[in-house]
Amino acid sequence: MLSPVLQLIDIEKKFSQSGSEYLEIFSEVNMELLKGEMLGLYSPSGSGKTTLLQISGLLDSPTSGKLLINGVDTSKMNEAQRTLVRRKDIGFVYQFHHLLPEFSALENVSIPQWTAGVSFKVAKEKATFLLEKVGLVERLHHRPGELSGGEQQRVALCRALVNDPKILLADEPTGNLDPDTSDAVFEVLVSLIKESTLSAFVVSHNLRLVRQMDRVVQIHNKSLINFEF
Repeated sequence: MLSPVLQLIDIEKKFSQSGSEYLEIFSEVNMELLKGEMLGLYSPSGSGKTTLLQISGLLDSPTSGKLLINGVDTSKMNEAQRTLVRRKDIGFVYQFHHLLPEFSALENVSIPQWTAGVSFKVAKEKATFLLEKVGLVERLHHRPGELSGGEQQRVALCRALVNDPKILLADEPTGNLDPDTSDAVFEVLVSLIKESTLSAFVVSHNLRLVRQMDRVVQIHNKSLINFEF
């Protein structure tokens, strides 16, 4: 039986409002992401999808509950340890690519390797390999402003994968693209995931795309339930 790489156990999230009042986003959220699994989260805007993804990626902390990555309770970690887990084990892809405009596609993908202490030569080779896999061999030295929206998002995907994370968290990764480009980028994403043992947690409001996931959940009454097509 496959072991979970990500576990959310009784996760609760509240935001403080005026006085002693709180806005409850989640209550007793439980979820497992298995090794090699593509898990989709399909819920309407305002339901807390992004907040849940940020908690899963250690970018936010739950009010209560536990989050385990590879069986390790992250609530017992200090911020330096959490940062190390984010750098080593988690890749992030967002709706907007957030590429550095003054750097080429090759450099944007290489940067996470440089910050991890990898040599420039090895980082360049790894970045080139990934960019070639997503069809950007002729765009290596183009800056983001010289790339189409779909090309920019493919660069962002390569950047998320360059450090060989165990978990990919994607927040509306095609939400800023036209339908045809969205389909093409999503096809690349699914292909890369299936070629590896990577696990992916993908948030999307595009029902056509989440149908390609192994399993889909939704936020309902502040908890997670299976989504029925």
